[in-house]
This record gives sequence, structure tokens and C-alpha cells, in this order.
Amino acid sequence: MQITDVRVRIVRKNDSKLKAVASVTFDDCFVIHDIKVIEGNEGHFIAMPSRKTSDGEYKDIAHPIKTETREYLIKEILSAFEVELAKPQEE
Repeated sequence: MQITDVRVRIVRKNDSKLKAVASVTFDDCFVIHDIKVIEGNEGHFIAMPSRKTSDGEYKDIAHPIKTETREYLIKEILSAFEVELAKPQEE
């Protein structure tokens, strides 16, 4: 399975740890929306789309099962995030 497209929308709120939202397409036939890029204490990380359960916990709706797939996904999203950050801001 290959990632064939990554789209990142930068979130420009000064007081938010949420820095971007990404959509990732696999093999030009399956897409996952609402993957968050979050600023943490040790750098940026991603959070998969989730929903709040009745007991207040958040559960992922979709997520990689294998470590290699997770690492591949993180690398591709954060690379696309850096490219978007480097672009000049539109006024």
C-alpha cells in the first residue's frame, strides 16, 4: 500500500497546539481525513481521527496496525506539513 497524496491545511491559531489537519490518500482509492498535526513537548506528532465515547474517552476511528505503516504515515504527513509551513502566508 502506497500513500499517493497528502494534503495539509495549516491551522493558524496562536494559542492552539493543533497546527494542521491532513488528508491522506492510499493507492489513489482510499482516503482518511481529519488527521491532526499537534505540537507536543518533543516536537510535532499526529493524532488519527477519533470520536468521543459515552464515557468521555476518545477512540481512534482509523489507525495503522503495523509499526512500519505508522512510521511511514507520520513521515509523509510531517514532511507535507513542513512544505506547507515553508510557503508564504496568504493575507
